[in-house]
Amino acid sequence: MIKGLGASFGYALGKVFVLEEENIIEKITIKNVKKEIEKFEKAIDSCKLDLKDLIDTTKLTIGLEESKIFEAHLMMLEDPEFIDKSKELISSKKVNSAWAVSSVSKSFIEIFESIDDSYLKERAIDIKDVTKRLVDKLLDRNNEIYNRLGVIIVANDLAPSDTAKMDINKILGFITRNGGVTSHSAIVARTKGIPAIVGLGDDIENIKNGDIIAFDGNSGQIFINPSEEIKNKFIRLNDEYLEKKEELKTFIGKKTISKDGKVVEIGCNIGSPKDLEYVLDNDGEGIGLYRSEFLFMDRKKFPNEEEQFLSYKTVLEKMNGKPVVIRTLDVGGDKNISYIKIPKEDNPFLGYRAIRYCLKNPDIFKVQIRALLRASNYGNLKIMFPMISSIGEIRQAKTIIEECKKELENEGIILKNKYEVGIMIEIPSAAIISDLLAKEVDFFSIGTNDLIQYTSAVDRMNQTISELYTPFHPAVLRLIKLIIENGHKNNIWVGMCGSVSGNPELIPLLLGMGLDEFSMNPSKVLNSRKIISKTDAGFINEKIDEILNISDAFELRNTLKNIL
Repeated sequence: MIKGLGASFGYALGKVFVLEEENIIEKITIKNVKKEIEKFEKAIDSCKLDLKDLIDTTKLTIGLEESKIFEAHLMMLEDPEFIDKSKELISSKKVNSAWAVSSVSKSFIEIFESIDDSYLKERAIDIKDVTKRLVDKLLDRNNEIYNRLGVIIVANDLAPSDTAKMDINKILGFITRNGGVTSHSAIVARTKGIPAIVGLGDDIENIKNGDIIAFDGNSGQIFINPSEEIKNKFIRLNDEYLEKKEELKTFIGKKTISKDGKVVEIGCNIGSPKDLEYVLDNDGEGIGLYRSEFLFMDRKKFPNEEEQFLSYKTVLEKMNGKPVVIRTLDVGGDKNISYIKIPKEDNPFLGYRAIRYCLKNPDIFKVQIRALLRASNYGNLKIMFPMISSIGEIRQAKTIIEECKKELENEGIILKNKYEVGIMIEIPSAAIISDLLAKEVDFFSIGTNDLIQYTSAVDRMNQTISELYTPFHPAVLRLIKLIIENGHKNNIWVGMCGSVSGNPELIPLLLGMGLDEFSMNPSKVLNSRKIISKTDAGFINEKIDEILNISDAFELRNTLKNIL
């Protein structure tokens, strides 16, 4: 048995198809530079058309957020630096366009791969994807790997477009030498429901073309040429997995209520109005996190007030009175937008980002606040500020809301519906003074992704120390309990929009702590509702002190399993 990083849940059992690396592109001296540049330009145009088709298909079959991967690829093909350097190489060296493109892209790839940041390092594969697409056009070659019936793809890397084109009825799963769980290929695999393991490293050399393998996309375990016993085990596990997926459909239309009668709400995290179909299909009870920054991405300038208003209005109307929490612009950290000029920082996650950026740029912030206030007339709006670390930031933000409200009233726009104002609690300082912050707002939403990394001093993008990034750290769980208690003491509701809220092992504990609202990926709603329906919240509440007195994260996790 060998082990990689489980990147997409599911079980796979089948024959291996090893995807070989492309041969080195031959460098050829050309005579007609003008003709070669025309060939290059035609290939660029053809690739753009292919990508536009792929973007449209991905939006329809996978989702809006995943389609943005290929919108970024389209932008690469429009990058003047990439295009001009390729043309310059063709012209000055009189070389074939395929070699020129490959040579120029290598310099870009080397830059990304040298960056000491695992997230940015993985973006090198996007450049490789675009380069391969362009070179294939120039060499008139077609290597379709996506529809080989009943195989498990094994490769050094897989481009996001490779994953997006995979037919889930034919491809059983994939395994890669490189990559991490935040890679675009892994994201697409999870959304499409393709089992996947990444980051296997040199152990991938043990897998040969034609081998039969069984793997678990959750644990990362791989069995090469398994025994009949292991094969039967995987067949059974897969059957059980499919049965459970079908069973979950019975929870559509039901209230989210615990075994002992505690009613809570399960909302969904979205990035665009187009994501609403997944919310409605999975019976989400509201929007617990609308990431408004996606409105600002993949464009060349800020969206104006009307654009923002229409987007927020659409979500509020389609949710038909259900709560919609819209997070104000959360830029910086790992979310960089080209036209938003944030200076390079040594520690961007601790730097000039989110509410800090908005408060220093009130003209930009006020456009969003005005759009949100106007949209509040069309539904149940809750405005949420991210990255709050002090009471002063809340008061500044609320002052801007009041200024915008007066401006709108002076323009004859009356706000008919009451809206709420809340904050994300994702910084330890905010958690510690949550009793004071609760007096200033209508709700809290706990952002566990950042709360874990700030509390544990662990970069959540760093694979080398990934085992230290755990929601089971007792300090993290104690802070969550404190936040919930302080919210309730001040009569405000407390939700959670970080990944922990959809963690099946922690949902019962959060329920016992008194969490009012869980917000998660739409695909997790029904399973979470099922878990809550089988949980006695009162019983868990009685065990909380015992659980939080355990000092070790590993031991705490095991104790939770035994109690539940």
